[in-house]
Amino acid sequence: MEFQKNTADDKMKILIVEDQFIEANDLRFILQKADYEVIGVAKSVSQALESIAQEKPDLVFLDIRLRGKETGIDLAKELNKNHIGFIYLSANSNKSILEEAKKTHPYGFIVKPFRPKDVLITLEIASYRHKHSIESQAQQENTIKESIEAITNSSLKWENALLELCQILQTYIPFDYIRSSFVKDDPNPIGLLRKNFDSYEIIDIDKFSKITGKSKQELFDLKESSPKLEFPKVYEREAFAEIFQNSPIKRMIVQSFGLKSFLAVPVRIENAGVFNFFFFSRNSDSYTNEHLSLLTKLETTLAKFVTTMNTSKREIPNTIVKKKAPVKVQDKSEEFFSMIGSSEKMLTVFDHIQKVARSETSVLILGESGTGKEKVAQSIHQLSPRKNKPLVVINCGAVPDNLAESLFFGHEKGAFTGALERRIGKFEAADGGTVFLDEIGEMPMLMQIKLLRVLQEKEIERIGGNSPIKVNVRIIAATNRNLEQEIAAGRFRLDLYYRLHVFPITVPALRERRDDIPALVSHFMSTFSKSNGINTPQITDNAIQQMIKYDWPGNIRELEHIVQRAILLNPDAVIKEVPLAGLSKNAGEEKEQEFLVQTIHENERDYITYILKRCKGKISGKGGAAEILNIPASTLYSKMKKLGVNSLNS
Repeated sequence: MEFQKNTADDKMKILIVEDQFIEANDLRFILQKADYEVIGVAKSVSQALESIAQEKPDLVFLDIRLRGKETGIDLAKELNKNHIGFIYLSANSNKSILEEAKKTHPYGFIVKPFRPKDVLITLEIASYRHKHSIESQAQQENTIKESIEAITNSSLKWENALLELCQILQTYIPFDYIRSSFVKDDPNPIGLLRKNFDSYEIIDIDKFSKITGKSKQELFDLKESSPKLEFPKVYEREAFAEIFQNSPIKRMIVQSFGLKSFLAVPVRIENAGVFNFFFFSRNSDSYTNEHLSLLTKLETTLAKFVTTMNTSKREIPNTIVKKKAPVKVQDKSEEFFSMIGSSEKMLTVFDHIQKVARSETSVLILGESGTGKEKVAQSIHQLSPRKNKPLVVINCGAVPDNLAESLFFGHEKGAFTGALERRIGKFEAADGGTVFLDEIGEMPMLMQIKLLRVLQEKEIERIGGNSPIKVNVRIIAATNRNLEQEIAAGRFRLDLYYRLHVFPITVPALRERRDDIPALVSHFMSTFSKSNGINTPQITDNAIQQMIKYDWPGNIRELEHIVQRAILLNPDAVIKEVPLAGLSKNAGEEKEQEFLVQTIHENERDYITYILKRCKGKISGKGGAAEILNIPASTLYSKMKKLGVNSLNS
C-alpha cells in the first residue's frame, strides 16, 4: 500500500507532546515541510489533554518523559481510550522502555536524536497501521453483522442459534464462557462453556443447579438480588473485584468456572426489556474498549437476533419444545495443518489465525524453536484468499549474506561472476501469494533495509536489472528471538519491527500447554505407525506422566522425535517409559532432576548438543542430527555456528 502526500484539504492533524523546545521545534519543522498539519505542541500531559479536547488529532508524537508527575505512558492510556494513535519519542531504547511501550500498543517508536527520514518512515508506518485498523474494524463489523443475520433468518432453536453465534464471535471476542439472559424474569438463562476450538457445552439452569448445588429457585433469587447491569462495560481488576463482592450470581459463576474478567453487553428489546450478553474470560486482562465498541455497534443486529430466536418472552404454540440436550459442534482444529491442542493458549492461537487469515495484514509469529511457527504460517496462508497462490518459505538464518539479495530478489544474466542465466527471486516467485520469512531475527542489517523498501514500495529489483518489478505478496515473519532486545542491541531495525509487528501471534512453548501432551502423543504415534506400516502401540499412564512432567526444551519437535524413538525401542507394542533427557532412574522410579533457568538460546544449544551425541556427531544424511531435527543440514550448521556448538567429529 502506497501513501500519497497529503493534500491541502486532507492533511493529517498531528499533536506533538514534547517538553524540550529544540526537539519539539525540529519535529514541527520536519512535519510541516512534509505537508502535515501540526495542531500544537504540549509540554505536559495536562496540556496535551486540553489540546485533544479542543481539536482531536489524528496522531500524537509523544515523549515518554514529560514535565510533572504524569508520563507519556499515562497519556498513552488516555489516547487508547479515545482511539487516537501515537508514536513514542525517547532518548533511550533499552529493554524496559521498549517493554512498557509495547504494552500500550503504539504505532511506532523513534529514538532521539532522530533524522527527518526516521520521522517520515515511522509516520508512514503509523498511517498504514491506523488506516488498516479502521478498515479492519469496518470489515469485521460487516462480516459479523451478515453472519448473525444469516442465523436470525434460519430455523434454528434458541440453544443452537446461540452456539452458532458463539462460533462467529469467538474470532473477534475472546471468551471462555458466555451467559445470556433477560435482566428481569428470565427463568432459564443459558450459558455456553468453551471446551475446544469450536466446541461448547450448554449450561442451562438445570446443569448450573447441579454444578453449584443450588436449587433453581435459589439461583433465580440470587440473580434477582444481584445488581442489574444495564450498561456496556468492561469488568476487570478493581471493577471485577467490586462486582464479585456485590453480585452473588456473578460470584457463583466466576467461582464455578475459574473466571477473572468479563464484558457486559446489554441489548434493549422492544416490549421485552433488556437482554444481557456476558463474555467471561479466565484471564484478567482479556477485554478492551475496542471489544466493547465492536459489540455496541452490533446492538441492533443482536436485538433482532434475540427477538427472533428467543421465545421465552413471547407466546409460542404448545407444539414447540425447547431442545435441552447439549449440542457439540464438530472440532475444526484439524483445519489448522495438524496443529493439535485444546489448551487455553492454543485456542487463542487458533482464534488469532482465523481472525487475521482473511486480511492482507503482515503477521509476526513469535515463539521458541520447535513450537510450530511454520504450521501457523501455513494455516494463515491456507485460510486466506491467497491459498491458491504460492507460499514461499525463506529461512533467513540459513541464507549466506553474500547470496541473500540474489535469493530474495533474483538476478539478471551476467550480473556478477557465475550468473550464467537469469534467476527469479523468491519474492517474484511468490507474486500473488505469501512469503514466509522464518528466523527473521537473523536477517543481516543490509537485507533488513532492502526488505523494508520492498514492503513500502511493493516492488523489487533484480541484481543487474534496469527497472523495478511490482510484486503483490503478503509477508508473514517468524522468530524465536526477542526482537526488542535485538533492537536495543542495534541488530534489528525499529522501522522494520513496527512494519511487521502489525499482528503478532505468540505460539506457546510445550511446557506452557502440558494439557495438550496426551493428544499430541496420540497423534504422533498414529502418524508414525501408519507411515511405517506398523500397528499403533499402546502407551502406559506412567509414560504419559513422564512426558507431562518433562520441560521439553525442544518443544513439539522434540516430542515428535521422542515418540518415534520410543516406538522403535519398544517392540512389545506397549510403551512403558520414554527416553527423556534430564530424567534418570532412581530405585526403579523416574525422578525429575533439577533444571537450571536458561535462555531460549541455551536450551536450543543444549538440545542440539544432546541430539548430536545421540547421532554420534553425524549431522547430515540418513540418521543424522539434521534429519532428526527435521531441518536442512545447512540450517543446522548455521545454528551450531551461532550457538557455539562444536561437531563431535571435529
